Amino acid sequence: MILTDTHTHLYLREFEEDRKQVIENALRAGVKYMLLPNIDSSSIHGMMDLCKHYAGHCFPMMGLHPTSVKQNFRDELRIIEEWQTKEKFYAIGETGIDLYWDKTFLEEQEEAFRYQIEMAQRLQLPIVIHSRNSYNEIFEIMNDLHTSDLKGVFHCFGSNIQHAGKITDWNFKLGIGGIITFKNSGLDKVIKEIDLKHIILETDAPYLAPVPYRGKRNESAYIKLIAGKIASIKGISVEEVAEITTQNAMELFKFV
Repeated sequence: MILTDTHTHLYLREFEEDRKQVIENALRAGVKYMLLPNIDSSSIHGMMDLCKHYAGHCFPMMGLHPTSVKQNFRDELRIIEEWQTKEKFYAIGETGIDLYWDKTFLEEQEEAFRYQIEMAQRLQLPIVIHSRNSYNEIFEIMNDLHTSDLKGVFHCFGSNIQHAGKITDWNFKLGIGGIITFKNSGLDKVIKEIDLKHIILETDAPYLAPVPYRGKRNESAYIKLIAGKIASIKGISVEEVAEITTQNAMELFKFV
């Protein structure tokens, strides 16, 4: 059984003490592939070092996270552009809009998001979209800029069936993580109606750990719990969930 964690921040300081062990835990749990989204210029070197050390297992993505969009966001975007000429990346991300923590830089977030969509189109890379409290704003921009050749994922999807339908109509994937295991999230009812071909798995480690680890540090090995929950919802085996979602991830990100 081969599992893929399409969104994990293993380079962050939360893993400083036991990063090697955390990656070994994931590999032992069958999580063969882990995709690492960038946050901003401060996270690039740690991410790249990890991907080089675990080549064939860890794959980098390059983007500017919406919560890192401040007054200097254009400088950050220039750095992202420069890195595209130096290394191979498997997606633009993570990008998007976050209105949960701070709405101060909404206009700047929107500009940075548009810029990164256009970068993804130009480089023919998928895009990883962060959409916390911002589906309406993101849909408005996507309606403007979406083209048939733009692919990607709505990372950490946790919304309703209408939003899921709109996303899959664009031929985007739903990134499903630990929220699917939360008792009152309602996401189980949504995913029951969504064909598995539209789903990829993610942890967003170290955040959003699934039950029974909710509230603790998340790690990539826990992707197996997410796969198990989806298998239970769909009435199929964990092996089938692993096979289909890994194939979906491979087709989207082209890492093997």
